[in-house]
Amino acid sequence: MRREVQTVELSKSELRKMQMNMLEILIEIDRICRKHKIKYSLDGGTFLGAVRHKGFIPWDPDADIVILRKDYERFKYACEEELNHSCFFLQDYKTDQYYRWGYARLLRKGTSYVRAGHEHLKSQNGVFVDIFTLDSVPNPYLGRVLHKFICYCIRKSLWSEVGKIVHPNLLLRTYYKLISKISKESLFHIRDKVADLCNKNDQSTLVRHMCSPHPPKHSYGFPRSLFNSLSEYEFEGHKFLGFTEYDWYLKSIYNDYMTPPAEKDRASHIPCSSYSFIEPTELKVNKDY
Repeated sequence: MRREVQTVELSKSELRKMQMNMLEILIEIDRICRKHKIKYSLDGGTFLGAVRHKGFIPWDPDADIVILRKDYERFKYACEEELNHSCFFLQDYKTDQYYRWGYARLLRKGTSYVRAGHEHLKSQNGVFVDIFTLDSVPNPYLGRVLHKFICYCIRKSLWSEVGKIVHPNLLLRTYYKLISKISKESLFHIRDKVADLCNKNDQSTLVRHMCSPHPPKHSYGFPRSLFNSLSEYEFEGHKFLGFTEYDWYLKSIYNDYMTPPAEKDRASHIPCSSYSFIEPTELKVNKDY
């Protein structure tokens, strides 16, 4: 039987608190990346917010960055010494034994944000910024098709622990329950082997995140060349890095990206069941780069 998922709606003031918690995380990521000359870009709605709103999209409870695999490994190594460990936790499947998503997160300690349907997961919890790590994609067409299929299978298998509870279709819930028996250790072992094999070609035309869906126009991956040029973008009174080719990038994802959606469509795509944020007055935001 499908478990009923209880959700709570954030007020505008609570959502703004959450965004300020995420801003603090972004500042910490940027501080470390600039110090160690690590390339990254704001991504998705966060990048769109920087261009269209010069900050968070007002109704968006999410923040994302993208980073190439080799730069993520440098970032992770730098965090061992540089990260303010009293405030933040770099979470991936190697640092949290219960974590089962294919991308890393930087969590803000002292907060919580439980996604609806994820209540049973034992991984550490908190307000976070997603760090999408991009790996090389094979250049030959057939290699790309196979790579995309492998990514799809891994992603669905990792999500099965949630899908077996929340998916509205009984048949698919049963399917997810079956594949949830595959250990996450096996799935990450396969993911890492495929990534290592593909990353031997560090001049591949495309790069992609292996464990999250891509927009239709970039179903095989994004041009690696986007990382050749980065620019600064104003965001909530701070400067963060993003692709210089912002117009091409955002248009390819959102089409007419400068026109906000109708008010009825301005809803969160990440429903939650419980949360706890840090008041903005309590934040110790380091503005020095």
